[in-house]
Amino acid sequence: MSYTAYTELTIWKECRKLTAEVYRVTRNFPKEELFGLTNQIRRCAVSIPSNLAEGCGRNHAKDSIQFFFISRGSLYELETQIYIASDQNYIPESEVNALLSQLSICKKLLNGFIKYFEQLKRQTTDNEQPTTK
Repeated sequence: MSYTAYTELTIWKECRKLTAEVYRVTRNFPKEELFGLTNQIRRCAVSIPSNLAEGCGRNHAKDSIQFFFISRGSLYELETQIYIASDQNYIPESEVNALLSQLSICKKLLNGFIKYFEQLKRQTTDNEQPTTK
């Protein structure tokens, strides 16, 4: 069975798009939020594709899945931060909807990716765990 490099995975690419959008939108946040919500929301967004990449670099599916769960948790954290920024009127509604739409795409892809790795984990022994490059 062949495996794709993580940089070629649709989920990783879509999470990078989400991160780029978060950076673009947060450029307009108030300066007093630079070390508050701006920093927090950006760090959260960066952690999503980063944990995907780290999970793909692990030797065992069990280890990989743990990083994918962290990535999924960060997606939910980011969703909450988007709502908080919206509540503060830092993000226009149209951009909130666009961010949430992209976030939804990432959630669906990531859940499918996790299920795929869980199936691989069940099909292989610890010595034969698949990884991506």
